Amino acid sequence: MRNPIVLVRHIEQCILYLRGQRVILDADIARLYGVTTGALMQAVRRNLDRFPEDFMLSLNQAELEILRSQFVISSWGGRRYTPMAFTEQGVAMLSSVLRSKRAICVNIEIMRTFVRIRKMLETNKQLKRKLAELEKKYDKQFRVVFDAIRQLMVVPEKKKHPMGFTS
Repeated sequence: MRNPIVLVRHIEQCILYLRGQRVILDADIARLYGVTTGALMQAVRRNLDRFPEDFMLSLNQAELEILRSQFVISSWGGRRYTPMAFTEQGVAMLSSVLRSKRAICVNIEIMRTFVRIRKMLETNKQLKRKLAELEKKYDKQFRVVFDAIRQLMVVPEKKKHPMGFTS
C-alpha cells in the first residue's frame, strides 16, 4: 500500500469546475507541492511555452470576484495578480517544471484523482443508460422503483471549498 504525501480528499477539495473543465488553482497546487505560489508561478513563467491556453487559464474578473467573495480576500491585500487555474494537462506539464521529490509524488496523486473522478462520472452515465433500458423493458408498476433509484443516483452538490479551518 502506498503512503501518499497528500491525502486524496485534500486533492479532491482543490479541484474546481471552471469553464467546463476541472481545474486546480495555482495557490492550491503550490500548497500541495509545499512551495510558495510565487515560486510555482515563477517556474511556470520561465516555461510559458509548455502551458498553452488549454493547460492553464487566467481567471477573468467575474471569476475573480466569486473567488474573492468565497474566500473573503480583500481588494487591497492578498494576491497582487490574477490567479491561474491549471487543467489536468497543465498539472501533468507541471511535473516537467517542478522536479522535487515531493512535487513528483504529489503530481502522481493529483493525476490519479483526476482519473478516479473521470471513472466515477463514466460509471454514473453507464448506470443511467442501463436504468433507461430497464425502464423501457418493464411496465409502469416499476416506475416508483426506477424513480427511487434515480433519486439515489443524484450526486449532492459539493461545496467548492470548505470555510474555516480543516484538519
